Amino acid sequence: MTFLEEFNNKKILLKKENIYLLFLIILMFFTDRISKNIIINNYSENIYFINEFINLDLIWNTGIGFGFFSTNSSLIYNSLTASIGLVIIFLFFVAIFSEKKDKIIFSIIIGGAIGNFYDRLIYNAVPDFIDLHYNKFHWFTFNIADILISIGIIFFIIRGFLLKD
Repeated sequence: MTFLEEFNNKKILLKKENIYLLFLIILMFFTDRISKNIIINNYSENIYFINEFINLDLIWNTGIGFGFFSTNSSLIYNSLTASIGLVIIFLFFVAIFSEKKDKIIFSIIIGGAIGNFYDRLIYNAVPDFIDLHYNKFHWFTFNIADILISIGIIFFIIRGFLLKD
């Protein structure tokens, strides 16, 4: 059976582990959305000091991870957004046919990616707000979706390179 024939077979989508995959993706997405809505609605004007190492400071990122490829060009922005959408679709297809353990990893990555993708479509930028710093050194400002994507990638690397079946 080819990939498309197998995908067209609705049984693959209705497998219990794929229902869980979808549930986890939705859970990750809404966790990210709720955090961003809280920040946008309550902390958009001011920097909120948490402690010596963390501030909440809303910035709008038109680039991708860590602000790379930030641009005012709508052509570049739209091309990046379309590419991100295609990667999400590809990862979803890969996740559907993955082992059960890998589905969890993919759901974390996809949920975070959809969160940032949603922002790119709705706001034309991604709201980043977690500012980690030590003295005058500030790490790139990020959000919950970035944390989810990073955790998923770290788990994926550990699973792929360190944990052999």
